[in-house]
Amino acid sequence: MTRALIFLTVLTPALLVAQQEPVPGNQGKPAGAVSWRQRYELGPGDVLNFSLYGRPELDRRGLRIAPDGTVNFLEAHEVSIAGKTIDEARLILEQKLTSHFKNPRIIITPEEIGSKRFTILGKVINKGVYTLDRPMTLVEAVANAGGMETGLYEKSTVELADLDRSFISRDGQPMKVNFRKLFLESDMKENLAIEPGDFIYIASTVMNQYYVFGAVRSPGVQGFSPGASVASTMARREGLTEKAWLDRILVVRGTLDRPEVIPVNLKRILAGQEKDFPLLPRDIVYVADRPWAKAEEILGQATRAFISGATTGWVNTNVETVLGR
Repeated sequence: MTRALIFLTVLTPALLVAQQEPVPGNQGKPAGAVSWRQRYELGPGDVLNFSLYGRPELDRRGLRIAPDGTVNFLEAHEVSIAGKTIDEARLILEQKLTSHFKNPRIIITPEEIGSKRFTILGKVINKGVYTLDRPMTLVEAVANAGGMETGLYEKSTVELADLDRSFISRDGQPMKVNFRKLFLESDMKENLAIEPGDFIYIASTVMNQYYVFGAVRSPGVQGFSPGASVASTMARREGLTEKAWLDRILVVRGTLDRPEVIPVNLKRILAGQEKDFPLLPRDIVYVADRPWAKAEEILGQATRAFISGATTGWVNTNVETVLGR
């Protein structure tokens, strides 16, 4: 039995449970959205075997769904089956072949499940893109990536992962996961299920840097140096844009799930009315382009900017490692 067939066999009893219980990891999905665990939809990269009942000489094996989501089988050309279940794809193909065969009955079996993928980067042993060929949790995803990287500090082996700044992003939005509770306290309530397209980033404890985003001319990752402050940072990032709101610049410090938010009045600092605000490694500095009263109003924007910028910065500095895998 192929791996893909095993996957479908294992998935079937899970569907019965899914009808009664919510699937962990579906938070953030729109109402009515169905997880791939309940409805597996074909996509580019999946490899299928096709048979026409009663005509074994017409069997076609190992047909890969094209990048545009189409497949060719006999006289049915460029048939779009992406986003369809196997049964739905079978009915579409049978309809396409009715003018060439009498009551065609098509049998489709998966040979390789390759269209559902997730990405894991950062301080794991084996970084890269992985195929979701079976239901998988966050702990399993990290384990499949070889686990978290370790290093030597004062002759002792220590983990290099910064669990407070690690995250999983889904559809561009950060998921509410406490990595510290999950991996250090074995709190399985934090062990969400992985969905296709998820992006997992295991941050590093050894990165001596902080992040500057928002209405600055050169947003991104900034190397930390002694004396780093909010005012000096603006100069390092080539200054502010015309829309920058100086009355309240947000500094985010601490963990992503329970951040400490600190508003800083850059206008008063530049006028000499307040002392400059010193920064620490891994701080997030966010400059809004509109007035705000409470940090909660723009905290989400700052977090999303960090997620995008942190991962982009990691890829830019590790491009050879990524391409080499």
